[in-house]
Amino acid sequence: MKTFELRNAHFDRLCNTPGLMWLGQNTNHFDPHPSVIQAVKDALDDGSYHAYAPPAGFQKLRALIVQDLGLSDTDATAFVTDGAVEALYNVCSRVCAPDTDFVTTDPSWSWPMQFARQAGSRVVELPIFDAAQGYKLTPAQLAAAVGPKTRVIYLVDPNNPLGTCHTADEIRAFAEIARSVGAYFIHDATYAQFADDFVPAYRFYPEKAIVTYSFSKWLGLAGMRLGAVVASPDIIEMVANAPPNNLGSNVLSQRAAIAGLETKDAWFPQIKQRLRRNQAAVADAVSRVPGLTVLVYPSQANLLVIDVAAADIKPEALVAAYDERGIMIRQGTYHTKRFGHRFVKVSLSVPEAWADAFCELLPAMVERARDIDVPAQLF
Repeated sequence: MKTFELRNAHFDRLCNTPGLMWLGQNTNHFDPHPSVIQAVKDALDDGSYHAYAPPAGFQKLRALIVQDLGLSDTDATAFVTDGAVEALYNVCSRVCAPDTDFVTTDPSWSWPMQFARQAGSRVVELPIFDAAQGYKLTPAQLAAAVGPKTRVIYLVDPNNPLGTCHTADEIRAFAEIARSVGAYFIHDATYAQFADDFVPAYRFYPEKAIVTYSFSKWLGLAGMRLGAVVASPDIIEMVANAPPNNLGSNVLSQRAAIAGLETKDAWFPQIKQRLRRNQAAVADAVSRVPGLTVLVYPSQANLLVIDVAAADIKPEALVAAYDERGIMIRQGTYHTKRFGHRFVKVSLSVPEAWADAFCELLPAMVERARDIDVPAQLF
């Protein structure tokens, strides 16, 4: 069977597993504000989904996205997409080019690297799996890696999977480095809402900074596919020219997103509190199991990375052990071939009962992993 079919069958099984606890995809399983659900119901009842949405998204939603990023005082504008993945595909297809470099971190999120390679770019991965540098990119490291052929710098911030977040000074330094070689700076802000402090690169580099935005994580609309590109009007004009979808994104998703942004201050702080509670519970449980270590705590994303190397187990085996108990976690090789053998990732914007189940089972699952052959295929 082809790899694509194996991957699809794997996730089809997960999606059709009753009661599965999703601790592996960084999706948000907390209930949103009631107005979000009501907005979807209203759009169904009034039949507005029969018409295509505006090609760049509803004007109200576009303004709210820019506002949520703290860029209302700039000329930044938003282009709504069918999820942040489509946003990244559109941007990479436009700005990557043959015989140029696409510079990113290792670990990072793998799909934009594939988009860059498809466009003919060379992918340069800068290792950040290092406590000495705080598990994040340094300005000196980036400056040493760029040159005349650097076309794109891609940064997931907060980092997926490590959960580190860059300071304003660091983002300013990265922006200056990008400007020095004329590179585009794609600032992937998928996890920005979970961070204590997040500063978009657009504030320092409006001419070529591109921020990608997601509703899958903080608002929990993963299955409804909604995201955005935020950039200067000139760059939005470029990505809006023959995009993957020129008929407007899902009307129900956009109505839900508007409601979520309008009520965010009333409910999202409680989501972050519950997330931090789950992170603390898992960190405590990990500290009680010899050989396991939480690398970044508290994580500035909705996840934790657990180093398992000293426990002498394979991440894939621990994933398989938890799968037997109806809990999905993710092996590190999903993010990085170089360091993936060391860790698993656990997503924690989930009901407290799910996080507690993970914690309660952890000692037994480590022992179970010692007896499991590494699964042939995990995705």
